[in-house]
Formats: sequence, structure tokens, C-alpha cells
Amino acid sequence: MSTRALRRLKGKQRGQEALDVGVLSLGDSPEEQAEAEVEEEQLDTANVAKVSPPPSSKGSSRKGKKNKAEKNFSNIYELICDAENEAEKVSPDEDPESNKGRATRKNDNKDVENQDQKYDEESTKSGERLKKKKKKKKTKMTSEDGQVNGAATENIDLLLENLEQSNSMSLQSEDCGGSIRRSVLHVEHRNLNPETELKRYFGARAVLGDQRPRQRNRHFHRSTWMTSPKDSWPRFSRPGISMTLLDSKNGVHCFTFEHNRDYQQVQFKFLEAVESMDPNNIVALLQLNPYHIDSLLQLSDVCRIQEDQEMARDLIERALYSFECAFHPLFSLTSGTSRLDYLRPENRAFYLALYKHMMFLEKRGCPRTALEYSKLILCLDPDADPLCMLLLIDFLMLRSREYKSLLQLYQDWEEHRNLSQLPNFAFSCALCHFHLSQQEDLDPEESDKQRRHADQMLQSALIMFPGVLMPLLDLCTVQPDSAVSSHSFFGPKSQIGQPPALAELTALYVGRTYSLWKEAAVMLWLEESVKEVLRRVDAKDALVEDCQNKRKQRYQSAPRNIHRHVLLSEIKEASSTLPLEVTTQPLMGFDPLPPLDSVISYTRPERQQVGASNESTLSLFFRSLLPNFNIQGGLRQEDDMEVARAGQELNQEVNRLMVAMRDMLANIRFQEPPREDNPYRDEDEWD
Repeated sequence: MSTRALRRLKGKQRGQEALDVGVLSLGDSPEEQAEAEVEEEQLDTANVAKVSPPPSSKGSSRKGKKNKAEKNFSNIYELICDAENEAEKVSPDEDPESNKGRATRKNDNKDVENQDQKYDEESTKSGERLKKKKKKKKTKMTSEDGQVNGAATENIDLLLENLEQSNSMSLQSEDCGGSIRRSVLHVEHRNLNPETELKRYFGARAVLGDQRPRQRNRHFHRSTWMTSPKDSWPRFSRPGISMTLLDSKNGVHCFTFEHNRDYQQVQFKFLEAVESMDPNNIVALLQLNPYHIDSLLQLSDVCRIQEDQEMARDLIERALYSFECAFHPLFSLTSGTSRLDYLRPENRAFYLALYKHMMFLEKRGCPRTALEYSKLILCLDPDADPLCMLLLIDFLMLRSREYKSLLQLYQDWEEHRNLSQLPNFAFSCALCHFHLSQQEDLDPEESDKQRRHADQMLQSALIMFPGVLMPLLDLCTVQPDSAVSSHSFFGPKSQIGQPPALAELTALYVGRTYSLWKEAAVMLWLEESVKEVLRRVDAKDALVEDCQNKRKQRYQSAPRNIHRHVLLSEIKEASSTLPLEVTTQPLMGFDPLPPLDSVISYTRPERQQVGASNESTLSLFFRSLLPNFNIQGGLRQEDDMEVARAGQELNQEVNRLMVAMRDMLANIRFQEPPREDNPYRDEDEWD
């Protein structure tokens, strides 16, 4: 490339000038561009006619064509970068080898270079004239159209400011623990895909196999992060779910899902299908509406009970895909600033779909992916934590060997959430320090430090929660020492004297994490700590009495979200500790234990009362006992209060009758008839 082209590209083009906002916002009209090109061609031809470079330089004509082609670049910065790269490669000022090669021909081409210099000076002058003309035209256009586009530019500026605030607040939000947002609870898109973890374990060839997409008969789906759409799924059509932005404050965006009228009608039909207690009705509803969320969740539970795990997991993935296709453009899975209120019924299905998908991933052997989903659920509502993910996240971090992340979470959340008062964090953090002390790449001093921390935290956890030890050893099939089982601190008295909420938390932790304590090294470490705790108890350590007073004052009743977590976990050791007010009420798989202060956006219309001819004989008999029974039209509307009162009295009478019958059966004693000893009685004779 000649020095003329390099000089024009480096310093004499429009791309090097200071850019104005108005220039960038509005471009030239096609007529002005055409006029400018015609004027530039005329000036170029005039300059060529004046200078008339020699015909022997063939490369100059080719480079002139190349320069004209480069004028059609849409991005001026691309042209500048290419010119600078070429200048670094071919410039005689920067390449010493090319200077040597050109020095041999310097004397022969002096005339050509002088002509090129004259041509450069005249071309730069003409280029500057063109720039001034175009600048005048652009300033006129921007001044005329500035008032028209003023409102649009202001809206764009506000949107950009909101995005910048959300990005800055995503790292410093107080709701999810302040500075730990990026290090501990930050969600990464690639970790939401279980194939990423499986490839790390088994390799890409073993995971993918023959699943590579074929070019023929391919179904093109929308790209999503949480699930991968399958060709076996029904054709996707929007089911009637949308997401709207409710509020945006301090970089935190509050969203909610909404149902249109058609989806509401399908929801009413789904409730009728659930009340019929027949899964076939739900299947028939899904055939007409294959992406109805609550039907997919409920049918997934039915398939899981019938041990069809593959179908149950596929239905949950289909529900997540339907949700992700309805996301708002500003809703982000990874920023940590998007919120969904669990009080709204439309949002609960998304929580439940994420939770069930997470549990399927954990059972599938993908704890790292399940951990990413648990962080996602926690960040959707970190203050209320409606599904109590803090009771589960420590287990997933231990399984995925994220020891430092667990300790960082405990350190940063302890001040405002009191994680040390939860049995799972008290024991899991001690186990974390023990695993860190066993790593081979640690220094001996660091290993001893981690081991001391582990011993101290485990002893404190055993003193605070003594009811954990015996059930844990029982599930690990370890026979405790007689000195431990007979001691009053770890004996049956510690199990009986626990408050109800503490018994629920203890049973939940033991039933979930007992497999992590089965290792031989961990069991030996636990044995040493138990002996040290017994020594401190016998020595009447002050910490023992302090922890005993704390147990009596706290853990009297568990909040509703803990009960909901126990129901979703399906751990039988913890389910048996639920209070009666939870176990006696009807539980729905698509909405377990809804909040008492729910925000209802639409209500179900009143159903028409079914005639007596469609009722069973037993229900008809009980309804006939009521004083206002009418066999033709059922109950009258004006007698609703009397019917409710009579129903309550009937239930009370039935309960009293059942209690009396239970007492009567318990007091029955059968007396054996007196038998006389008859030595002459035949042994084969009947009594």
C-alpha cells in the first residue's frame, strides 16, 4: 500500500474526527449520500487529471479501487482498526526490513514519489472541503429533527440509566447478602444446564453420544437457559401466561406472572379435574392445553408416585420451558435483582417448578446444577424465603464440594439471619472445616487450623443440639457406646425434651444428610468430639447451661414456610413431626400450604349446585338429616348459615361418638371361663 493511502486512512478520514451525539443519532438521507459521492468522484477525477501518475505503476490503480471499496464500510471504527493493522504490517516507518528492500529502489522511483506527494496534498484539501459540506448538512438535519426525537432520546437515556443501576446494584444488593452476591449466590447460565456437569464427570462423547442434531426434519425452538426443548414435545403455542414489571426501586425489579382470560378458564377446568380425584381428567385437559402449568405439575406428582420418573421429569421441564418463553425482557436469572412475590398464586407455580426440577437434578447425580437452581430460588425472594432454601443449600454445597462458598455464606449471613441457630448450618459448617483440613494440597499449619475450627464448631453444635446425635447414629447403622447412650445429655431425655419446632428441624437435617456422615474418617472425628462434649458436660461448662436456656425459650413453633419445605422434601422422619393443623388440612401438590395473606388477582366463579340424583346414597342420607333438606333443588340459599351451623354440630357429634366408641373398645376385658382340672378328661376332647 502506498504512503498516500496510509496517510488518508490514518489522519485524513472522517473516522478520526470528534464524534457528536447528533451525528451518530441521525444518518444522511440517500439523496445527500448520492450527491456527496458524485462530488467526491468529480474531485478525484480532477486531481488525477492534474497530476496524471505514470501508467507503469499498476499497483496504484488497484489500490485506488480498494480505497473506493473501503468507503462503503458501515462501521467507521472497523475501517480505522484495519488501517492501523495494515500500517503496522506494511508501513516503512515501523518495518525496518521493508525499509531495506525499498532503499535499493529509492533512486529509480524518485519521480513517482514526488508525483504521489503532490497528489496527496491536493486530495487531502479536496477531502477537507467535502467534510465541511457534509458537516453543515448534518448539523442542519440534527437541528430540525432534534425537537421531534427529543422525547425518544430521553426515554432511551432513562432506560440505559436503569440498566446501569441494575448492573451496579446486582453486586451490592442488601437483600441477598451484600457483597456475597457475586461470589456465593451468583447464578451462571452455563451451570443451569445439567449436561455441563455430566460432561465434566464423563466427557462430552459419553454424554452427547448420538444426540447431535440432524439437519433434516429439525424443529426450531426458542433458545432457553433452563431446559432444552425436545422434539417429542407438542407444538408450542403461548398458553396465555405473560410477565409484567410491577415496580423498580434501588436497582431491584419486582415482576409477576399474569393469566389472560383463556388461561383463567383452563385454570377453572383444572380445579374441577383435581376435585374429581381422577388423573384421567387432568390428562384429558393436557391433551387440549399441553402447556398448562398446574396440570403439568400435578400430573408430574402422579407419575412420580407411579414410579415413572422419566415422565415426571419431562413434565416439569415442559412447565419451565413455558415459563421461560413468557419472561419479561428485563427479567434476569443471573443478575440477582429480579423478584417474584410468593403471595401471588400465579408466581407460586414457578417456584414449585424450579424446586421440583432441582430435586430431580439432585437425584440424577447433578448436585452442582441443583445448587445453582437453589441459589436462583433463594434470590427470587431472599427476605421471605418462601420455600426455605436455607435448610437445603448447605447440603447441596457439601455434595458439590463447594466448601469455601458455604463458609463464606455462613460468615456473611450470620449477622442478619442467625444461621448458627439452625441445626443444618451448625453441623454442616463444622463438616466443611473438617473436609478442608483433609485436603492434601494444604500446608500443615493451615490444615491444623482448619481441624481446630472443625472441632470447636462440632462441639458447639452437639452442645446446642444434642438431639441430633442418636438419630444420626441410628440412620448410619452405628451402635453408640454405652457411656454415650446411657448418659442423660444424649439419651432418650434429650429427644423427649425437645421443643416441637426444634424436633422438626432436627429430623429434617438428619433424614437429609446422614449419608454425608457415613465416611470412616468423619465417624472417628465425630466420636472424638462426642467424648470431649461429655467431659465438658460433666465438668458443668457454662456453655451447656446457656444452650439449654436458649432451647427452652426458642423453637416453640415453626413458621409456615418451614412446614411447606418439609412437605416438599418428602422426608418421612421430618413429616412425622408436623403439627396436626398442617396434616389435617387438604394439601394440593400444585400449591402446598398457600400463604394466609395471599394476593388474589382473580377468583373462581361459584359452581352450580349438583342435584340430588347425581349424589351417592351415603351422601344423600347424611344430607337428609339436615332440617332444610330439599330433594328437588338441594339446599336453599337463605339457609346457608343454618346449614353451616348444623354441619359443625354434626361433626362435633360424630367426633364425640367416635371418642366414646374408642373408650368403650379400650375398656373391654374378656374373662376366661373357669377350668376344672379333670384327670380323667381325654386330651382330644373339645372344651
